[in-house]
Amino acid sequence: MRVLVTGGTGYIGSTAVEILLTQGFEISILDDCSMGHADTVPAGVRFVNGSLLNVSEVADALTGCDAVMHFAGKSLVGESVEKPDLYHSVNVDGTRILLDQMREQLITKIVFSSSAATYGEPKVVPILETSETIPTNPYGATKLAIDHMITAEAAAHGISAASLRYFNVAGALKAKRGWLAERHNPETHLIPNVLRSTTDNPVKIFGTDWPTHDGTCIRDYVHVIDLIDAHLKALQSLGKPGHEIYNLGSGSGYSVREVVAAASAATGQQIPFIDSPRRAGDPAVLIADISKAKSKLAWEPSRDMNTMVSDTLKSMA
Repeated sequence: MRVLVTGGTGYIGSTAVEILLTQGFEISILDDCSMGHADTVPAGVRFVNGSLLNVSEVADALTGCDAVMHFAGKSLVGESVEKPDLYHSVNVDGTRILLDQMREQLITKIVFSSSAATYGEPKVVPILETSETIPTNPYGATKLAIDHMITAEAAAHGISAASLRYFNVAGALKAKRGWLAERHNPETHLIPNVLRSTTDNPVKIFGTDWPTHDGTCIRDYVHVIDLIDAHLKALQSLGKPGHEIYNLGSGSGYSVREVVAAASAATGQQIPFIDSPRRAGDPAVLIADISKAKSKLAWEPSRDMNTMVSDTLKSMA
């Protein structure tokens, strides 16, 4: 089977490419490298350096493929607030072009990398796939719009699809050509920033009086290898027309202090931090219910926070 990996030069997409190759899949990549890095493309992999918004480039990338793993798109929440039209254009309009070209080439299987940002600020946690979806930023709104688009495509044209919703991805994968890890600029994710914390620039812990076991916010994390394992299981589950949505995550979450503690253990020294006031709009706990993925995909994460932090640290060496 040949799989088109859109966004295949990014952090998550390049990890997907590597794991799919080890599983015997043939791979094509479509990516404009605006968020990714061409040096992650393995030898022998077909690479179309192109945009989701270019019909001919999308059609070219899909040639000879049997299925799609769709990671491509803009993904910074803050930027989406500043540039909502850009996010709608690339994420939503781009996916519309992808689905249209899939139909042209009779490709009926797609796994979409969605987001738990589709839920917004949940009223109940853990969050179920049936929970209300009220995104609080344009990024989450585009992911939700794509989920709705895929549902409609499945109903109208019989594609078989899965959307995977998750919060925070962490960790890294050691490939023959080096570590596949986060390479964001600016870096917005907690774990890399905690590992880069210094006495001159300590990481801030926003709020120490939340209603949690240690007073700091709890968030859901999943190791990037576990995440791609879920994408692979979702791909293998496709067959009948329809669209399934699955939540992914740790199942229990980790507090900010637990992340700092894991980083301190990995580095062998106390990570510098400052207790700071709460940020407006931060929920105390964000955790996804992953029971559907466990039961229907036979998936559950096998790598904990210590592994996520230690792999990230190794990749930064």
